[in-house]
Amino acid sequence: MEDQKIADLVMELVLRLLPPDAASAAGITRSHHPPDSVADRAFRYAMRIIASRMSPSVAPDEAAVAESIKRQLVNDGHSSDALAFADLYSKFSLKSGPGCIRNRWALLYLLKVVSDDRRSDAARARGLSAGTVSGGLPALLLDDGVREARVRDLVDRPVRASYSPTSSRSSLLRKALGLDSGGGLLLVSKDPDNLRQAALREFADLSREESAVSESALVKDVIYACQGIDGRYVKFNPEADAYALPPTVRVPRSTRIVVRKLCELGWLFRKVKGYISASVERFQAEEVGTIGQAFCSALQEELSDYYKLLAVLEAQSLNPIPLVSEAATDGSSSGDYLSLRRLAVWLAEPLVRMRLMAVLVDDCKISRGGAMAGAIHSRARHGDPLVQEFMGRLLRKVCSPLFEMVRSWVLEGELNDVFGEFFILAQPVKAESLWSEGYRLHPVMLPAFFPESLAQRILRTGKSINFLRVCCEDQGWAEAAAEAAATVGTSTHKGELVYGKTEALEALVVEAAKRIDQHLLEVMYTRYKFKDHCLAIKRYLLLGQGDFVQYLMDTVGPELSEPANTISSFKLAGLLESAIRSSNAQYDDPNILERLRVKMMPHDSGDRGWDVFSLDYDSRVPLNTVFTESVMERYLRIFNFLWKLRRVEHALIAAWKNMKPNCTISRLLEMQEGAAKLRFVTVSRKCQVLWGEMNNFVTNLQYYIMFEVLEESWSSFLKELDEARDLDALLAAHEKYLNSILEKSLLGERTKHICKVLFILFDLILQFRSLAERLYEGIRDFQSRERTKSKPKSRNEMSKPNTYVGGSRKVFSQFTGELLKRIGEDLDKIVKEYSSVLEGFISQLPVEQHVDLKFLFFRLDFTEFYSRLKVNDTLKSI
Repeated sequence: MEDQKIADLVMELVLRLLPPDAASAAGITRSHHPPDSVADRAFRYAMRIIASRMSPSVAPDEAAVAESIKRQLVNDGHSSDALAFADLYSKFSLKSGPGCIRNRWALLYLLKVVSDDRRSDAARARGLSAGTVSGGLPALLLDDGVREARVRDLVDRPVRASYSPTSSRSSLLRKALGLDSGGGLLLVSKDPDNLRQAALREFADLSREESAVSESALVKDVIYACQGIDGRYVKFNPEADAYALPPTVRVPRSTRIVVRKLCELGWLFRKVKGYISASVERFQAEEVGTIGQAFCSALQEELSDYYKLLAVLEAQSLNPIPLVSEAATDGSSSGDYLSLRRLAVWLAEPLVRMRLMAVLVDDCKISRGGAMAGAIHSRARHGDPLVQEFMGRLLRKVCSPLFEMVRSWVLEGELNDVFGEFFILAQPVKAESLWSEGYRLHPVMLPAFFPESLAQRILRTGKSINFLRVCCEDQGWAEAAAEAAATVGTSTHKGELVYGKTEALEALVVEAAKRIDQHLLEVMYTRYKFKDHCLAIKRYLLLGQGDFVQYLMDTVGPELSEPANTISSFKLAGLLESAIRSSNAQYDDPNILERLRVKMMPHDSGDRGWDVFSLDYDSRVPLNTVFTESVMERYLRIFNFLWKLRRVEHALIAAWKNMKPNCTISRLLEMQEGAAKLRFVTVSRKCQVLWGEMNNFVTNLQYYIMFEVLEESWSSFLKELDEARDLDALLAAHEKYLNSILEKSLLGERTKHICKVLFILFDLILQFRSLAERLYEGIRDFQSRERTKSKPKSRNEMSKPNTYVGGSRKVFSQFTGELLKRIGEDLDKIVKEYSSVLEGFISQLPVEQHVDLKFLFFRLDFTEFYSRLKVNDTLKSI
């Protein structure tokens, strides 16, 4: 009912719009109109326009259209009509309810277009159509019989001589279409004889004659090529490595160029699809890691969107491409069809994305893991927003396995890297080497968006968790990691860390490292008493416990004087226990004392016990992370040096006990004759002078070692321990402490030559002690033998020549003379060699770079004795 009402209204409108003479000539009335008449054709044309999707190109503004109509009436001089229209429009706009017109704007716009069409007589005189002037619908077609006849006559007639040689039938068609070939401006005429439609139809026929393949077929083949499939005409050429039209297909050159450009997308698609297929085949062989799989998955998702677009385009390609004449008849060039040019517009953005994917495929063919993520990231630095958005979306998918590895490592200490893609490598090592050798950075797999400082912090955080879990058997790190995640507002679940949120990742790593490292140091200091063990090593291995060292020297001294291969390590362990019980060391922690033990170094057949004896400290897990084998070897070097220094000091004390004046020496002086007595006094004086010089050297050297080296280094070590914030800082502080002792004690690499000279001096001091013992012990032994052999019976016998007082005086003088002669010669050699070596040792100290060694020179030559002695020797040589 409603449709019939609309049809009647449209028919009435058509009859009103038709010229009165045309309607009366055809015998048309409102109630009757013959079929295929002008009114019938105009009615069908109007209904087709109403049922189409055509719409005006102006915004639907009811008030603006009403104002435009009033202004037009005023401009035409119809002010009264303008007032009447305003009154009618106000009543029209106020009506509402059932039966009223809802789309008032469309009705007003239609009336305005009809009015503009009626006022276009002047425009028709200039050859312009009403539709062009008003911007609305094209004019209704009246009678096209005459029009078709004119076009047919125009097309079929021969070219006149007045046209130039370059004129052709197409130029005639252009004139029929109303195209001004001279000015280059397209003018659409009213075309009352329908010449334009016929000319366009002829133009389409000419285009079909030039091409053997329709544009619809080429569009379908291009869509196939974009999917990597050969079409009927467009096929892949292996020699040219591209999709192209064969030369045998007759198409215009411009069309061939367009097809070639569009088929670039198919070539890129083949490359990307081939990479995905090859990678999927290698999944089983584990040659492609999780990041490579994520990359393939991201590419596949992009291709899925690409497939959806191609499906839409393929559906549109089924719609026939309208001819130029049909498009002109409809009054618009838009529609649901798909031409090559439209296809180029549709594929412009996918082509950019496919080019990017092809470039990434080339970059990632030989890359894997973090290196692949870094290679993709390097392509994301682009100024095009489209490229940035595409690369960001791709990288978020590709880097998700990498960021999951980072999250698992930082918060759980788990290294889920089956394919070796992470920038942290794990190695199977013992517990004591877990921190130093268990994990390390793999620079090749480190992406560019992870700074090296951040990577080092990530490495240390995971190492700290594993160290606490494996070496310390502590689980407190889990709470610290959860607190760190809560502090920065990040969850500990999977998928929280993604590409593009580097600041959030860095904040999480910094906070987690801070809390976990703090917990680790707390465990080392409180539960495992790291500082107490360092102090124990200083006391016992660095001989800082004076009473213990003295008791140990006195206890093991006689035993160490024996050959090394005859000494029992069990007996020495018992003597060590005795020294501990005899000194204040007995009050130390039993856990510390039980770690102290005797160690016998490898020895040769001629070595004595002094040469192979040493103390060792048993550092267990986790302390052996700090006190490693190499560290304990350096502690052993320091102990051997300090032990030899103490042995030299002990030897000088023992020599002084034999040399000090007593009644025995006074009695010997009384028994000597003139020459023998003078020689004895000379040798004794040389011994005491040399002993004083050696004692001065050893005392100053020992003071320097104990106070300027050990105590100063220990004080600095404690300060750095208080400032340490992680285990690496603790290890660095201990390493600095140990290296400081080695360098200042002349045991470093740069002072090896001075150390050799120093050990020569020690050997000379020990030779002097042996020489002094030979002298005084020999005299005492001879005296005790002679006294036992010729003990007098009475007072009268003492005055006889054969008694000890009488007869043995001569024998004793002869014996002491020979002994003093040998001792004097050996003593002169020792004095000469010691003076020479000591002078060389002192002269090398000032040239050393370490300031403490220069201070040692100042202590040894405080009175400038050696400096003046050197000057005097230089003057004598001159």
